Amino acid sequence: MVQTISSQKDDKIANLRGFDERPLHFGFLIGINAMDFRVYNSGQPLGPNGEKMYADVVHLKPGLNIGIVSSYRLRPNLNLRFLPGISFGQRDLYYFNEETGEQESEPLKIKSTFLEFPLLIKYNAFRMHNAKPYIIGGVNMRYDLAKNRQDRLLLNSLDGYLEAGAGFDFYMTYFRLSVELKASIGFANVLNPEGTGDLLDQPYTDALDALRSRIFHLTFYFE
Repeated sequence: MVQTISSQKDDKIANLRGFDERPLHFGFLIGINAMDFRVYNSGQPLGPNGEKMYADVVHLKPGLNIGIVSSYRLRPNLNLRFLPGISFGQRDLYYFNEETGEQESEPLKIKSTFLEFPLLIKYNAFRMHNAKPYIIGGVNMRYDLAKNRQDRLLLNSLDGYLEAGAGFDFYMTYFRLSVELKASIGFANVLNPEGTGDLLDQPYTDALDALRSRIFHLTFYFE
């Protein structure tokens, strides 16, 4: 009986009890992403027959992101986080004939390798034994290391993003594991209207008014 009561008390001891009081701590992150475009079609007639094309990202493909974590405690339940890293992904842009709905056989495969520099504010709820929910938001600057001449489009390499998400912290025996869902919405139009300079590619640019990036993340943090 005494042994059972003692065991129950041990089960209620919280892990990493002083973790949240540290002014500064570090870690690393790994996650998957799904890159997307919000497509603004021009609707203008193209080609000698005046046909119209429109484009869309039909399927999202998984990508990978990795990075390091630097977290500074501003006050209880509030942290400033700098999470530099690199991410890899691809967006397939399909073009359709507006009148017939016919799809081109092959999409434009737009591959990206982003250097990321997010600066985020994390607001923590009260800890519940070994778990704690939180929300996070901030800004991120991304620079695409992949060539900006993607198939038949010319894209700008630099873009700023607004980011927001939520997650849970889990306090393990030796580290804190966080699981987070987050969305990134690009500020700028990344489509360069000058195009690639190839006349055969120009209709793919002229069919669009703008491309704005959207990225969705599932991230695991180890701190």
